[in-house]
Amino acid sequence: MNIAQDTILITGGGSGIGRAFAEAIHARGAKVIIAGRREAALAEVAAANPGMAYEVLDVADAADIAAFSARVTAAHPDLNVVVHNAGIMKAENVSAGAFDLAVVDDTVATNLLGPIRLTAALLPHLLSKPSASIVTVSSGLAFVPLAATPTYSATKAAIHSWSQSLRHQLKDTAVRVIEWAPPAVATDLMPGHAENPNSMPLADFTTESVDLFEAGHDEVLVQRVQFLSGAEGRGQYAEVFGMVNGAH
Repeated sequence: MNIAQDTILITGGGSGIGRAFAEAIHARGAKVIIAGRREAALAEVAAANPGMAYEVLDVADAADIAAFSARVTAAHPDLNVVVHNAGIMKAENVSAGAFDLAVVDDTVATNLLGPIRLTAALLPHLLSKPSASIVTVSSGLAFVPLAATPTYSATKAAIHSWSQSLRHQLKDTAVRVIEWAPPAVATDLMPGHAENPNSMPLADFTTESVDLFEAGHDEVLVQRVQFLSGAEGRGQYAEVFGMVNGAH
C-alpha cells in the first residue's frame, strides 16, 4: 500500500479498529471510503473527518454486496484498496448440546462469506489498476482459538488460509494480498474488551499497524499478536492454547 496515493474502502468503518484505521490513514493523505450497516455511525465519522466518504453496506447480504460494488466503483473509480474489516464476535456455549445456529450463520456470513463475496465483486475492478491491494482481517485467534468463540475463531482461521491461497493465485498480478491479524484490542467487539487490561490500547494498535502497512509487509502482525501467531512455530501451541482458554 502507498497510503498517501491510495483510495481505500474500509468495511466496518463506523467503529472500533475500522474507524481508528480510517481516521489514521485519512490523516496521512489517503482517500477513504468507509462502509457498514449503520448509516448514522458512518455519517458521524465522515462528518468528523472532512473529505472522507461513506456508503451503507451489509456484508452478510450477497445481493447488497453486488449492488454496493457497482455503486462504489462508479462513485470512486480510483478505488484500489479494500480492507475487509467488518466482523462480529459472539460467545457460544454448546456444552449442553444446543447450538444457536443463528449466531453461527450470522458469523460465517459476515466474517467469511462477506470478504469472499466482496472480493469476487471488486476483483475485476482492482485488476484493472496499476497497483491494488486486498487487505483481509483475520485475528490472533486464527492461530490459537478462543474456545468460547468457536465459530468466530474458525472464520478467522479460514480467512487466514484463504488469504494465503488468494495471495498465491494473484502473485503475478498488480493486486497484493495483505493479511492483518489483530490481537485483542480495546474496542466494543465483545462485551468487556474495551475495559480488559489485557486488550491492546486502540491508539497503540492503530499506530503500529499503519507503520507496518507502510513498511510493505504482507502480514501485518503487531508485536502483541505474535504470542499467538507464532505459537505453533515455537512449539508452544498446547501451552498457549491452555493460557488462552484457562486450562490448568
